[in-house]
Amino acid sequence: MIAHDVKAVLFDLDGTLIDSAPDLGAAADQMRIARGLPSLPYERYRPMAGAGARGMLGVAFGITPDHADFPALREEFFRNYEACMTQRTYVFEGVKQLIDSLVERDVPWGVVTNKSMRFTGPLTKGMPLFASARAVVGGDSTPYSKPHPAPLLEAARQVGVKPIECLYVGDDVRDVQAGKAAGMGTVAATYGYLGATDVKDWGADVHIETPLALLPLLKFRVAA
Repeated sequence: MIAHDVKAVLFDLDGTLIDSAPDLGAAADQMRIARGLPSLPYERYRPMAGAGARGMLGVAFGITPDHADFPALREEFFRNYEACMTQRTYVFEGVKQLIDSLVERDVPWGVVTNKSMRFTGPLTKGMPLFASARAVVGGDSTPYSKPHPAPLLEAARQVGVKPIECLYVGDDVRDVQAGKAAGMGTVAATYGYLGATDVKDWGADVHIETPLALLPLLKFRVAA
């Protein structure tokens, strides 16, 4: 499906609108240093930033969520991240111009992320970019997180637009899965983190290599 007659655009957060990998990686690496382990290069952390604590702890300590120590390490990571989550995080180049273009056209936009509201709330409130967002839905805002469609459907409800008239943009296969399950058009942001999967296998309707590449794909319905 080609994106057309779009009435609202929803975005993933990390790796799509903002690059939070430097702060996520720093929070995990701080844990290694505290244990006398050598620091790892940032390039090791970045590809797994989209997986949050699971990805960062996997890189830092080689553990998975089923490890007995994972819950305690995850909470330590969360505390570290809370203390630094706006120190190095920045808006991707072109994102502000993209959002400004949506606002100028009176096209509502919002955020749907798997990051819990414990972090999503303070982060979005602390960055000017999100002042015009009509919806901010975190990973614990509904009973399910992506790839379940519930968070996207909630965001569509908040912006007052039918899901079929929404476009969802993200940098993870779960974003595409959630968008399709919600009946939305899907866009894969290939400038994001991507993880270990091949973006061509995600089945997204459109791929974009820069944020501003989204605008030429949209045909906005102008109100009478």
